[in-house]
Amino acid sequence: MSQRLDTYLVVSGMVGSREKARLAIEQGLVAVNGKPAGKASQQVTPADEVTMVAPPLRYVGRGGLKLEKAIQTFQVDFTGKTVLDIGASTGGFTDCALQFGAKHVTAVDVGAGQLDPSLSTHPQVLSLEKTDIREMPPSTLPYGPVDWVVIDVSFVSLCHIIPCLPALMAPAAQLIALVKPQFELDERVRLKKGIVKDEVLRLQALDKVRECAQKYGFTLQAHIPTDADGQQKNVEYLAWFA
Repeated sequence: MSQRLDTYLVVSGMVGSREKARLAIEQGLVAVNGKPAGKASQQVTPADEVTMVAPPLRYVGRGGLKLEKAIQTFQVDFTGKTVLDIGASTGGFTDCALQFGAKHVTAVDVGAGQLDPSLSTHPQVLSLEKTDIREMPPSTLPYGPVDWVVIDVSFVSLCHIIPCLPALMAPAAQLIALVKPQFELDERVRLKKGIVKDEVLRLQALDKVRECAQKYGFTLQAHIPTDADGQQKNVEYLAWFA
């Protein structure tokens, strides 16, 4: 009897969810009879040899690896903290925050149906879909002002998000934001295929966000680049503010 490959990976215990299975297949981490798996819907039978050619992602989305890098590099602590995840998408940041000991995560996104089911039904997660953080009242937060804010948004400058944060954060709260130069630069800066290849421009974008954050009481503590070459994929920055 055959079944979908993503279902097989979950049932066999090789991954924790179908979303993780899909990501593992997309990244070429799964082989069927010695050949890279084609797609999640590929049919497999008990006679097929299904193997993981590399360990699967620890999180439901690749964003989790980015936040993990930030947490470990900056040596910050999420244990017992309340977190607001802005631009939650599939939940990579949310998943990572929980695995690093967060007490609760409020996952906010303007879209719908993206958060991994393992998180949307998680007792420590409140999923707020079709929600623009700029219009969300502080009373929405189940534990009041949060200890941490993490942000991963696209097609909008962080300078449009930051002004609303102080009302949502506790006095000593901290922020880790993914700064995406391609969405921070002036529209007059023409980008080939949307890639910011000039490091000077990338750092200008980071400085723009730093100055904006400073106006609202946030001080940049440190920043690190993501693992990208800047030629085929945009270099982005994980920035820590307090």
